[in-house]
Amino acid sequence: MKSLPYFCRGEVIRGFGRGSKELGIPTANFPDSVVDHLPADISTGIYYGWACVGNGDVYKMVMSIGWNPYYKNTKKSMETHVIHTFKEDFYGEVLSVVMVGYIRPERSFDSLEALITAINSDIEEAKVKLALPEHLKLRDDNFFTSAPSSSSALPPTTASTSQTIMNGH
Repeated sequence: MKSLPYFCRGEVIRGFGRGSKELGIPTANFPDSVVDHLPADISTGIYYGWACVGNGDVYKMVMSIGWNPYYKNTKKSMETHVIHTFKEDFYGEVLSVVMVGYIRPERSFDSLEALITAINSDIEEAKVKLALPEHLKLRDDNFFTSAPSSSSALPPTTASTSQTIMNGH
């Protein structure tokens, strides 16, 4: 995947409402405008990287891109689990992420428990890989310090922003 690392940002929107409620693993969802502008070589699957809400701290993250086969979604999504406990939801805030690497393809599971086990394994793998020096340096990338603090600060097209930022790396 030659597009990695991939930098993007967008307003956090309400998703399917399953991350926290069913899985106990809250996720932040990007709008279609971000999902629809992913480079063609970024396939569906599970990724790891860094994430920042507004102008806050940068944390490790895992992201699912795709149709979530267990739930048989008909709409492609980008769901980010920031590996940090937040005091409250941050719908409407700007989420900035850098996708650093690929963990696995998306797949269906026989049970909700098997899905949760796989997600927790993905989280542990992300923690290990993001501790590597070549990945750790991206945590301090100037992309995160240039993050707008609210959706009102976003330009009209998020895709053009991520392309411009990506081209700068």
